[in-house]
Amino acid sequence: MFGLFKKFKDGLAKTVTAIASKTAALFGGKPIDASSLETLEEALYTADFGVETTEEILREIQDAYKKDKSLRGQQAAAIGAAVLRRVLAGSEGRLENTPPPANGNPTVIAMIGVNGSGKTTTSAKLAWRLREDKKSVVLAACDTFRAAAVEQLKTWAARLELDIVASHTGADSAAVAFDAWQAAKSRGRDVLIVDTAGRLHTKANLMEELAKIRRVLQKNDPGAPQHRWLVVDGSLGSNSIQQAKVFHESFNLTGLVVTKLDGTSRGGAIVGIYRQLKLPIYFLGLGEQPEDLQPFSVDNYVKAVFGLEN
Repeated sequence: MFGLFKKFKDGLAKTVTAIASKTAALFGGKPIDASSLETLEEALYTADFGVETTEEILREIQDAYKKDKSLRGQQAAAIGAAVLRRVLAGSEGRLENTPPPANGNPTVIAMIGVNGSGKTTTSAKLAWRLREDKKSVVLAACDTFRAAAVEQLKTWAARLELDIVASHTGADSAAVAFDAWQAAKSRGRDVLIVDTAGRLHTKANLMEELAKIRRVLQKNDPGAPQHRWLVVDGSLGSNSIQQAKVFHESFNLTGLVVTKLDGTSRGGAIVGIYRQLKLPIYFLGLGEQPEDLQPFSVDNYVKAVFGLEN
């Protein structure tokens, strides 16, 4: 368990540093005061926690301070952590909580999002992680629009020794999805991960291509894809909320994967995204290696952000 906490702490190091550089004195052993609360407010906004959550944390610390003028930094950190736990209640997505489809059909996970969000690498890392959890997996290379996207997924599949169904750049992505489902079914695989083309949520033709993939999959299994996850670039912070809303309206998303958190100081945006959409967060991307795709843990996230040891 400590190893998982360390992954979160290391992966969120830039966010933690951005906060800690401003709150080192506040979260130490000294009593807090009005100026230290201002410092905390600045730190929370810098980390992109958003107005609602920042105000909620400050309000609860201020209320505690009014009751006890000797309130110390560690106590303030614990109050902030408690607020985050409350805001993020119910946010942990868990695949094992979803029953598998009937008739031995594979569980289908469609990875959705804009260009550059990290869908392709995340798809491969997810396949690797599920295999580590004793699940058999097939990857579907349905990003046939972006030059070299198919080759990128093939390279990952070869490196991690994963099953993949692919065609060529410019091929019909829905046909690839159909063939991949048939392959997963015939091979008795547990999960099919569909890597879709990156698309702007404002481009109707690309959004329709994604809807076509869904319709084709449903010819095999009316319930597919069972999971429709939006892959969000964590470095975009709260700017990704509107993008996520549009995808959710179009495809009734079932979850989120937040990537690239190791390279940003805006790790607080997870809170705002969940607060707005109430979509479970399944995984966080905390580094470049396959094992750096970690199941989202509220407890580990909150402790890492507020510098509370496990």
